[in-house]
Amino acid sequence: MTFRKRDGLFLLIVAAVFITFYVISGSIKTTRVPYDQTHRPFYEMRDAGMKKIEVDAQCERCHDGEQIAFPPEHPAKPGEAPMRCLFCHKLEDR
Repeated sequence: MTFRKRDGLFLLIVAAVFITFYVISGSIKTTRVPYDQTHRPFYEMRDAGMKKIEVDAQCERCHDGEQIAFPPEHPAKPGEAPMRCLFCHKLEDR
């Protein structure tokens, strides 16, 4: 079996794809849900065994875009789609 130029180019492209995914995967870039008096019930819901999607439904009571504004580049806005806050904003490890 001979190693041709085409094989080398293929391996180079595969390596570039893996390196790109590694570079962009980095650490969590979104803010974590703080463990404070306001957000403590969310931690308790999680500890009680509720699913993230059930806990997410409670976020919009305060994070409705009026009481607490969303940054312009925020991907989801209240009322547009199902709010999946805990998909990006992780609960702190205690």
